[in-house]
Amino acid sequence: MIILSYLWLLALVPLLVEKNDREVQWHAKHGIVLMVAEIVLWVAWTIVSTVVSQIPFLGCLGAAVGALVAFIVWLGIIVLHVVAMVKGVNGQRLVVPYVTQYADRF
Repeated sequence: MIILSYLWLLALVPLLVEKNDREVQWHAKHGIVLMVAEIVLWVAWTIVSTVVSQIPFLGCLGAAVGALVAFIVWLGIIVLHVVAMVKGVNGQRLVVPYVTQYADRF
Protein backbone atom coordinates (compact mmCIF):
# COMPACT_ATOMS: atom_id res chain seq x y z
CA MET A 1 0.00 0.00 0.00
CA ILE A 2 2.90 2.37 0.64
CA ILE A 3 4.06 1.98 -2.96
CA LEU A 4 0.57 2.86 -4.20
CA SER A 5 0.74 6.00 -2.06
CA TYR A 6 3.30 7.52 -4.40
CA LEU A 7 1.76 6.50 -7.72
CA TRP A 8 -0.15 9.73 -8.28
CA LEU A 9 -3.92 9.10 -8.42
CA LEU A 10 -3.55 5.55 -7.06
CA ALA A 11 -2.73 7.16 -3.69
CA LEU A 12 -6.47 7.30 -3.11
CA VAL A 13 -6.58 3.50 -2.76
CA PRO A 14 -4.49 3.26 0.44
CA LEU A 15 -6.08 6.44 1.78
CA LEU A 16 -9.56 4.95 1.52
CA VAL A 17 -8.77 1.27 2.24
CA GLU A 18 -6.22 1.38 5.07
CA LYS A 19 -7.97 3.75 7.46
CA ASN A 20 -6.54 2.10 10.60
CA ASP A 21 -2.87 2.06 9.55
CA ARG A 22 -1.39 5.42 10.50
CA GLU A 23 1.83 4.84 8.55
CA VAL A 24 0.01 4.07 5.31
CA GLN A 25 -2.29 7.05 5.89
CA TRP A 26 0.75 9.33 6.34
CA HIS A 27 2.30 8.15 3.09
CA ALA A 28 -1.02 8.32 1.20
CA LYS A 29 -1.65 11.91 2.32
CA HIS A 30 1.85 12.93 1.33
CA GLY A 31 1.51 11.19 -2.02
CA ILE A 32 -1.71 13.06 -2.74
CA VAL A 33 -0.27 16.44 -1.73
CA LEU A 34 2.80 15.72 -3.83
CA MET A 35 0.57 14.85 -6.79
CA VAL A 36 -1.37 18.10 -6.44
CA ALA A 37 1.88 20.08 -6.21
CA GLU A 38 3.10 18.40 -9.39
CA ILE A 39 -0.14 19.23 -11.21
CA VAL A 40 0.18 22.88 -10.14
CA LEU A 41 3.80 22.87 -11.32
CA TRP A 42 2.76 21.35 -14.66
CA VAL A 43 0.02 23.96 -15.22
CA ALA A 44 2.39 26.82 -14.33
CA TRP A 45 5.07 25.38 -16.61
CA THR A 46 2.59 25.07 -19.48
CA ILE A 47 1.49 28.67 -19.09
CA VAL A 48 5.06 30.00 -18.93
CA SER A 49 6.23 27.95 -21.91
CA THR A 50 3.22 29.05 -23.96
CA VAL A 51 3.93 32.71 -23.24
CA VAL A 52 7.65 32.37 -23.97
CA SER A 53 7.00 30.53 -27.24
CA GLN A 54 5.00 33.52 -28.49
CA ILE A 55 7.97 35.92 -28.19
CA PRO A 56 9.64 36.44 -31.59
CA PHE A 57 13.23 35.17 -31.90
CA LEU A 58 13.13 33.91 -28.30
CA GLY A 59 10.41 31.35 -28.87
CA CYS A 60 12.56 28.74 -30.60
CA LEU A 61 15.43 29.02 -28.15
CA GLY A 62 13.01 29.14 -25.24
CA ALA A 63 11.30 25.99 -26.46
CA ALA A 64 14.57 24.09 -26.72
CA VAL A 65 15.80 25.17 -23.31
CA GLY A 66 12.35 24.68 -21.86
CA ALA A 67 12.16 21.11 -23.13
CA LEU A 68 15.50 20.30 -21.53
CA VAL A 69 14.51 21.88 -18.22
CA ALA A 70 11.14 20.13 -18.26
CA PHE A 71 12.84 16.77 -18.87
CA ILE A 72 15.21 17.31 -15.94
CA VAL A 73 12.39 18.43 -13.62
CA TRP A 74 10.14 15.48 -14.44
CA LEU A 75 13.05 13.07 -14.11
CA GLY A 76 13.69 14.57 -10.68
CA ILE A 77 10.03 14.07 -9.75
CA ILE A 78 10.19 10.41 -10.71
CA VAL A 79 13.38 9.97 -8.67
CA LEU A 80 11.65 11.68 -5.73
CA HIS A 81 8.76 9.21 -5.97
CA VAL A 82 11.09 6.21 -6.15
CA VAL A 83 13.10 7.41 -3.14
CA ALA A 84 9.86 7.99 -1.19
CA MET A 85 8.69 4.46 -2.07
CA VAL A 86 11.97 2.86 -1.02
CA LYS A 87 12.09 4.79 2.26
CA GLY A 88 8.45 3.96 2.95
CA VAL A 89 8.92 0.26 2.36
CA ASN A 90 11.94 0.34 4.70
CA GLY A 91 9.84 1.93 7.46
CA GLN A 92 11.19 5.44 7.05
CA ARG A 93 9.63 8.70 5.90
CA LEU A 94 10.84 11.12 3.27
CA VAL A 95 10.31 14.67 4.44
CA VAL A 96 9.80 17.03 1.52
CA PRO A 97 9.87 20.70 2.59
CA TYR A 98 6.48 22.44 2.33
CA VAL A 99 4.79 19.28 1.04
CA THR A 100 5.23 17.52 4.37
CA GLN A 101 4.15 20.59 6.33
CA TYR A 102 1.03 20.97 4.24
CA ALA A 103 0.12 17.25 4.30
CA ASP A 104 0.50 17.10 8.09
CA ARG A 105 -2.45 19.48 8.41
CA PHE A 106 -4.85 16.74 7.36
